[in-house]
Amino acid sequence: MIIEDIFPSETEILTMDEKIKVGISSCLLGEKVRYDGGHKLDRFIADTLGRYFGWVPVCPEFEYGIPVPREALRLTGTPEAPRLVTIKTGIDHTEGMLRWAKKKLAELEQENLCGFIFKSKSPSSGIGGVKVYTPSGIPSRKGVGIFGGAFINHFPHLPVEDDGHLHNPSLRENFIESVFVFKRWQEFKKKGGFIADLISFHTDHKLQVIAHSPRHYTILGRLVAKAKKSKQGEI
Repeated sequence: MIIEDIFPSETEILTMDEKIKVGISSCLLGEKVRYDGGHKLDRFIADTLGRYFGWVPVCPEFEYGIPVPREALRLTGTPEAPRLVTIKTGIDHTEGMLRWAKKKLAELEQENLCGFIFKSKSPSSGIGGVKVYTPSGIPSRKGVGIFGGAFINHFPHLPVEDDGHLHNPSLRENFIESVFVFKRWQEFKKKGGFIADLISFHTDHKLQVIAHSPRHYTILGRLVAKAKKSKQGEI
């Protein structure tokens, strides 16, 4: 599956105009910022998706101030309230990482991102299935990385995925589709949210919404119908 298969009408616009801004874990682009001085370059992400997405790279651990190479980190405690600590020395970086994340998220608000691709299983960037260790050293794959969790809470409607899931054709297609639709929605809001534009947006995405959920298409249809009777500022 390639992007042209989902949105064939979009490709010419994207090659001539600004790419869609998408955040990404820096190591996935080949940047040597991992704890061991290595990287996790993903050619499909960097090269294929990079033809359409303008990357905004982020490495929480490195940007927070831990040098490369560095002692590896892991999550400890509970999935609901994990702590980010170094494996050998037990130094707790949780509060420092959260303070850094707050500043970083404020910066990312200015980037107008339309999505984010996180490094899977990372104690800082993972968005699901991250190991959380009990005091006795028993792991549970139910955690979320410290920065990954903060990002999702700060941008709850932004399309996000990790590199591991992007190797699943169905999940990959869903993410790419979500990024394009989110971009179109942002452009709609920039126009001022006129009723005619809302109706056009709803019509243009009719088949996509029905494919995902006929019930929600009906619900959205009612909202659009209600908007026709509303004042401009009430939409």
